[in-house]
Amino acid sequence: MKIKPQITSFAIATGLLLGLSAATYAQSATPAAMDGVRHLQREWAHIKYDITDEDAQLDAIHKLEADGEKLRAQFPDSPEVQIWQGIILSTDAGIVRGISALGKVRDARELFENVIETAPTAMDGSAYTSLGSLYYQVPPWPLAFGSDTKAEENLKKALALNPNGIDPNFFYGDFLRQQERYDEARIYFEKALNAPDRPDRPLADAGRRAEIARALNEMASN
Repeated sequence: MKIKPQITSFAIATGLLLGLSAATYAQSATPAAMDGVRHLQREWAHIKYDITDEDAQLDAIHKLEADGEKLRAQFPDSPEVQIWQGIILSTDAGIVRGISALGKVRDARELFENVIETAPTAMDGSAYTSLGSLYYQVPPWPLAFGSDTKAEENLKKALALNPNGIDPNFFYGDFLRQQERYDEARIYFEKALNAPDRPDRPLADAGRRAEIARALNEMASN
């Protein structure tokens, strides 16, 4: 039986996530904008992987969300900033869960869609990864906009742009796992597990690999 899409704890951002090393795409953004993006990345990884208390997580992600809004006000056309603010909003929704979180994921979707329209290759297609992960983790209509078809479509586009990245492989593997397509899921999880390190994001890489190891362990009997 297929797992029904829902807003699950931290899985959404778990990514949601996401994102390449800041150094990978720094050439396309101003130094000041990239300094802000690096701050968002570091704090996001700390909140996701270091903080275990849910109330503390929520307080921290709200503060980071405010930082992201300030950065967007400074750099409204930056696709990198838009992607990371979408990731933060998605993470917030993943902590809160339930109907009250749907406004956050709708705002995140709008940010990702705007990047896809204006700068689809930014961060090697991370907007596709993030949008695809939203589509399979939120409820379908009439509650929200979840769609397995759109999820797979966007995740495949992300992989076409970044075939060896840890995040697109992880999220496509996770999508396949939820579809109970376990043999396919293992392929992408293993590829994610062996993806190149992002030197300026060691905490995010270690946390993601731990998630992959847990997913593979859970599928071991299937």
